[in-house]
Amino acid sequence: MEEKEKRQKKKLNELQATAICGNDITSSVLYVSALSIVASGKYAWIALLIVAGVLYLFRKIYGEVVGALPLNGGAYNALLNTTSKRLASLAASLTLLSYIATSVISATEAMHYLHSVYPALPIIGATIVLLAFFMGLTILGIGESAAVAVLIFLFHLATLSILAGFIIFHLYENGLDIFWQNWHAPTPHGNMAEDLFWGFSSAMLGISGFESSANFVEEQQRGVFPKTLRNMWIAVSIFNPLMAFLALSLVPVDVVPSHMANLLSYMAEISGGKLLATIVSIDAAVVLSGAVLTSYVGVSGLVERITLDRIFPAFFLKKNRRGSSYRIIIAFFLLCVSILFITKGHVEVLAGVYTISFLSVMALFAVGNILLKIKRRSLPRPERAGWLSVFTALIAVLVALLGNIIKPPEPGQPANIVVFAEYFIPTIILVAIMLNRIALLEILLSFIELMFVPILKFVTKVNQKIFETIDRIQSQEFVFFTRGDNIANLNKVLLYIRDNEHTKKLKIVTVYEQEDKELLERLEQDIEFLKREYPEIEIEFVKIKGKFTPELIRKLSKKWGIPINFMFIGSPGDHFPYRIEELGGVRLII
Repeated sequence: MEEKEKRQKKKLNELQATAICGNDITSSVLYVSALSIVASGKYAWIALLIVAGVLYLFRKIYGEVVGALPLNGGAYNALLNTTSKRLASLAASLTLLSYIATSVISATEAMHYLHSVYPALPIIGATIVLLAFFMGLTILGIGESAAVAVLIFLFHLATLSILAGFIIFHLYENGLDIFWQNWHAPTPHGNMAEDLFWGFSSAMLGISGFESSANFVEEQQRGVFPKTLRNMWIAVSIFNPLMAFLALSLVPVDVVPSHMANLLSYMAEISGGKLLATIVSIDAAVVLSGAVLTSYVGVSGLVERITLDRIFPAFFLKKNRRGSSYRIIIAFFLLCVSILFITKGHVEVLAGVYTISFLSVMALFAVGNILLKIKRRSLPRPERAGWLSVFTALIAVLVALLGNIIKPPEPGQPANIVVFAEYFIPTIILVAIMLNRIALLEILLSFIELMFVPILKFVTKVNQKIFETIDRIQSQEFVFFTRGDNIANLNKVLLYIRDNEHTKKLKIVTVYEQEDKELLERLEQDIEFLKREYPEIEIEFVKIKGKFTPELIRKLSKKWGIPINFMFIGSPGDHFPYRIEELGGVRLII
């Protein structure tokens, strides 16, 4: 009990969890105002208010899914528990790409801002040092990471508040002439509907980071997750539209494009002088660095989850004494640095990867919510998003995704979809290889036998090694706990095992407090039938007298040597006495 309480104390509170993901989403104010103004002119602040409305709908969508399935993994976890592992892997791939692009872009942009304060700073070298610093901080543990994230978050909010105060005072003294000048100026596309479409498409990039909290929900104290969503929504709904409105009140629209990279510091210089502009530049460097930390924490939770599900090699699961998956963190650092060198520091080309990946993940999460409603109706959840809200949010994200796909590229730059494809295709090929490694190993085996039969000894040795590899992968036993399911449900379990898991062994376990001979006899008959229908799977029927509890699951996991995430149950009803996270990672498959 003391050990359990100790672990609970290490979990993140509301401020810590909000800060980790909030640094990413609130850093968007540094670029989204300029993007929206260039795209929609005087309607930029309205486009950002619409985005705030869409984000409000996603609060319920995320709250329902993660409330029902409070496990790391975000969209991957939502789709894994409602559909196939292959579709879930697509969401995982997109999330990984989003984190990689966010980390590299944020780190580089942070050093660009610092370079404006200290011109002698080497940008690429400083970016690598920044990435290495947060790698080390994350390896030290999430508690240490959270402490730094909180300091960054509070400093950023304070800086934005001070900047807004200076601008408002400046406008009080000088009036709103520039705003009215901008209001009567021609808009970029000539009509409000088209201006809002392009402005909304650009403004949706300002909510990147909202999905991150779902990727480390297991590290948060109970009840904290929905509060992180609320806090992020409040911050974005206030500062992003406000800064766009203040920018339109302070800077002529035709001047904004020349300050795309430093609009807020330019506004600070106009309203408060060079000292305030320097403070804003330092804040920009700091909070963008915080977005790098968000990527490290989010990717650590996501990759650990998909590795537990055997999509990635078990090599990545090794932890240090502080409980950090240091191999995942180091691999992520090396990947980011390699991309920095590949792009030669011109990371603006990654904007297409970041844009399409992030919006696709948001769309897939809405799809996961819909599938949860359809396939897991009886699964308890603390809140529910209405059908109209879910479809409205999904359509809004798809509209933004379309806008960013068809958006004309900058001169000399490739289209967003082209850059995205260059990174997405190799990623999905790697994941496909891991998902189909048994089939690929068997194809390799056939090729070797065909080509090297004359060299019998060599072929024999290779065959033996490959068969050992296949047997080792398929020797992992899985467990399904049944309450007395009919043969149709049991058949669904066997189909899921056959189609999604690399195994030949399944224990079907029934736990009863009072023996029901008729029920047990029927189960035995059904299982004997399934043994004949699925001869490739070794099925064992286990009867246990007792009570189905989390303690029993842990006991059986230890006794049989089967990880809990390889144990399945059907969707529990409203009267089920335990929350899904109390079962230690048991998965739902019917």
